[in-house]
Amino acid sequence: MPSTPRFRRLGLAPLAVLALGLSACHKDDAATGTVASGATSGAAAVAAVPAPAGKQWADVVAKTADGGMVMGNPNAPIKLVEYGSLSCPHCAHLAQEAMPTLTAKYVNTGKVSYEFHSFAIHPMDVPLTVLVRCADPAAYFGLVDQLYLNYDPMMAKFTANQKAVQATMSLPAAQRWTAMSDAAGYTEFFASRGVPTAKAHACLADLAAAQAVANEADAISAKNIDSTPTILVNGTKYVAPSWAQLETTLQNAGAR
Repeated sequence: MPSTPRFRRLGLAPLAVLALGLSACHKDDAATGTVASGATSGAAAVAAVPAPAGKQWADVVAKTADGGMVMGNPNAPIKLVEYGSLSCPHCAHLAQEAMPTLTAKYVNTGKVSYEFHSFAIHPMDVPLTVLVRCADPAAYFGLVDQLYLNYDPMMAKFTANQKAVQATMSLPAAQRWTAMSDAAGYTEFFASRGVPTAKAHACLADLAAAQAVANEADAISAKNIDSTPTILVNGTKYVAPSWAQLETTLQNAGAR
């Protein structure tokens, strides 16, 4: 299954999408894991940059104009951008491998900024994306990390309740995402991580927030990005790299 979104208008999602295997979040025919030498090879080492007083660079978080969130030194010479699905096992695996070292060794030194875009490729990405945005922006990356670290138990709960989740797709749009989140266990998960149930329900009932997720997926797809995770390092594209490959790319770009 191509991972291009199929449910962008909120009238919308075919029930069959919910039953598809989530291993489909990157294409089998994609050039996965390729680490090009090109522009990122042999660059001079970049210097560390002190964070603002009383902070680490990982604490510096800002929204981007196109729906992403960026962590770290806004003037970092090495810019890592990820297009990832919050329901994608490959994205979860990369995050589990990468984030501790990426944050400590590369972002907190001021050498690398990390920008994440939630790319909605499955219906459940809509409530998940709305919920990670429902909290204070400073909590955004922590919530994404929690989703990925707990991917297996969350997906097991989703699978166990799949019939109830599917049934939510026939509800009126204003009720759909709240009901899906409740049925899948997402509301409970976020409530235990600082997003109260009442606040989560209010965010999920906001159709403009859900539509924004869908519109952003359209815009990402229009950039010829159709697999997750897709990584850009200073503009060079890599599809589904391992952390070992990605770290080599960052070091070749000067983060060493």
